[in-house]
Amino acid sequence: MSAGTIPGLLPDGESPFDRVTRVLTEQPFSKLVGAKVGKVEPGRAELTVENRPDLTQNNGYIHGGVIGYLADNASGCAASTMLPAGAVSLVTSEYKLNLVRPALGIRAMARGEVVKAGRRQCVVETRVFCEDGEGAERLVAICLATLAYIYPGDL
Repeated sequence: MSAGTIPGLLPDGESPFDRVTRVLTEQPFSKLVGAKVGKVEPGRAELTVENRPDLTQNNGYIHGGVIGYLADNASGCAASTMLPAGAVSLVTSEYKLNLVRPALGIRAMARGEVVKAGRRQCVVETRVFCEDGEGAERLVAICLATLAYIYPGDL
């Protein structure tokens, strides 16, 4: 199976940061919302989206769908840093998102952290914050996600 066969396939020797950046740039929706990769390390990943008028709902808050996207993708990025040997990709199998306050700020940031990585699945907790422009952050959402690792025989 070649790297071009499976979207997001992870080339040998690719660093977690390079992997996350490459996969994000391959996703049309990530380009649409303007997602950027922040800090990436084993078991952790951060993504940001700048607030723009076309990403807001009627009251000017960042739309809940954008917050859900950030939580889901930051979870996947964190899980991808813990990819088991032989796995070629991963997919979200479930996530629960609690929106705890309106997403108001100049940007939203999602920080995913692996809770438990196994051979077949990974559980990640992701918190989404909004920044006010002066460096202060407020929690706007909490996500608990389960991601399934994909092996060549799974397809």
